[in-house]
Amino acid sequence: MSQTALSNQSTGVEDCELDVELRKVFKVFNGETAVRGVDLKIRQGEFFSILGPSGCGKTTTLRLVAGFEQPSAGEVIVRNQLVNHIPPYRRPVNTVFQSYALFNHMNVWDNIAFGLRIKKLTNAQIEDRVRDALQLVKMEGFASRYPSQMSGGQQQRVALARALVNRPSVLLLDEPLGALDLKLRKEMQVELSNLHQELGLTFVMVTHDQEEALSLSQRIAVMRDGKIEQIGTPKEIYNAPRTPFVADFIGDTNLFRGRIFPFERSTIQVTTDKGLTIFAQYGDPKNGKASDAFSSLRERVVVSVRPEKIQVSLEEPDNYPNCFEGRMKHVMFMGTHVQCVVELVSGDRLLVSQPNRPEVLVDSQTPLYAFWDVHDCLALEE
Repeated sequence: MSQTALSNQSTGVEDCELDVELRKVFKVFNGETAVRGVDLKIRQGEFFSILGPSGCGKTTTLRLVAGFEQPSAGEVIVRNQLVNHIPPYRRPVNTVFQSYALFNHMNVWDNIAFGLRIKKLTNAQIEDRVRDALQLVKMEGFASRYPSQMSGGQQQRVALARALVNRPSVLLLDEPLGALDLKLRKEMQVELSNLHQELGLTFVMVTHDQEEALSLSQRIAVMRDGKIEQIGTPKEIYNAPRTPFVADFIGDTNLFRGRIFPFERSTIQVTTDKGLTIFAQYGDPKNGKASDAFSSLRERVVVSVRPEKIQVSLEEPDNYPNCFEGRMKHVMFMGTHVQCVVELVSGDRLLVSQPNRPEVLVDSQTPLYAFWDVHDCLALEE
C-alpha cells in the first residue's frame, strides 16, 4: 500500500486528500428518486465500499462517479475537479463490471490494448503497458486466448487488467465478484486486496455482500432507499451500528423492540413488547446519561444482540442480568461453528452462534438458559 494510503487511515477525512467527493447529490429517473442527497468523501488511496440491498441506489451512485449518469442535483468531484458534465472517457476513473464487458471477438491482448489505441498511444507504449497489466493480474500466458476460452475468474482478471492499463486515479468496481462461485470469489477477494495494497490506488466497490465489504474495505457506506445510513470502518459498522437497519443488514443479529427506562450512565433497561426485561448498552453513550439521548424515558427502541455474543448453558449462570429460560429448537452444523435457534419462555426466538465443540451439540427441546453481557447488546432508536 502506498504511504499516502497508510497515512490516511489514521487521520480524519477532512485532514487528508480526497479522490472522490459527492455533495448533496440527487438522481431522479422518471419521477422516482434513486439517490437522495448523498454526501460522501472518499480518501486518496482508500478501499471504500458502498453496501446495501438491491434497489438502494448504490450502483446509481457509482455510475454518477463514473460518468454514465449525470446528477439531477448536487456536485460530483473527482481529484478536486467538478465532473458533473465531463464524459466518462475524460474522467480519471475506470470501471470493472460484474459482467466483465469484454469484447468476445478480441483476444486478451487486444481487449486490454483497446483503450490505449483509442488514446492513440504508440505501439511501443501499448506493448509495455499491456505486458505490465498482464503481469499484474498474473495472466501473462493468456494473451492470445479469447474470452470464451477462459473461466469466469480468468475473465475477471482480464477486466481488471483492461481497467488498470489506463492508469486511473480511481478504480470503480461494480459487483466485481458477483458472477463467481464461492471458492473463486474468496480467491479473487484476496487478489483484489493484494492489488490495492500493491498499487495504492483508490478502490470504490459496490456490493450487496456484507462479508465481502467487511473483509476488503477500510471504510463502508451502508445505503438504504437512496440515502446513506452510516459510514464507518468495518469494526464500527459491525460493532456499533447506528440504526436497526444497519444492525440487521450487516451480519446476523437478534432484534427486540420495546420501551426504555433509566438505569445507569451508559446502560438502559428495556421492557420488550413480549415482557422481557433487557439491560443494554446505549449505542453512543459519549454524551451524558444513556437515557438523555432519547427524547423521553419511555421512547421506543430496538435492542440488537449478535448471535456470537449469546451463550447457552444447561444450568442458570450467576451475575448475568440478561438471562432467559428457553428450549433448544434447532441445531445446525455449519462446519466452523454451530448455529442454534433457542425459543425463550416468552416466545421470542434467538439465533445463537457457538464454536464447533462437541458439548454445544445438545438435542432439540433441551431446557436451557440463554444469556449475554450488558455490554454485548446495543439499544438503538427505532
